[in-house]
Amino acid sequence: MNFDTKRAARLALIGLAAASLAACASRPKPAGPVAPTPTPPTPSAPYTPPMSPPVNQGPIPGSMQDFVINIGERVYFDTDEYVVRSDAQPVLAAQAQWLNRYQGVRVRIEGNADERGTREYNLALGARRANAVRDFLVSQGVSGARIETLSYGKERPIDAGSSEEAWAKNRNARTAITDGAR
Repeated sequence: MNFDTKRAARLALIGLAAASLAACASRPKPAGPVAPTPTPPTPSAPYTPPMSPPVNQGPIPGSMQDFVINIGERVYFDTDEYVVRSDAQPVLAAQAQWLNRYQGVRVRIEGNADERGTREYNLALGARRANAVRDFLVSQGVSGARIETLSYGKERPIDAGSSEEAWAKNRNARTAITDGAR
């Protein structure tokens, strides 16, 4: 190859290189990862802290639940007895205080007996138990006009068993609120 041919080949290569560089110069170089376009801020609602669950404050004073949970609705009796036992007196005293505080409440004392004995005997025993509780409440200042009594005898047992434990549960008087509670 002669000198002129070599020179022409070199010039051709230089021209190609220049053309390639010119082509690259017209294209933008990649900039790496593209950042997201910022969005204009939008007005947001004021911050509200998360709601905490309501705190259970217990039963509403003067309600049936208040009476049952905080005072107690039932007292128990010995076999074939209707005398208010000493362990029942604090419960009945608390019932009387509650009833004296909530003057508009009316109650029904329900006398109950265990399954032993005849139906007639147990109805009479339940009535005597209900009246014993009524008399106790009246002696503590509760108006007798606000109290009715009823005997279920052995017809509404708490425990359907036939054991001393079951019978002990069924010998009771229950004070049920009938009107005036919140």
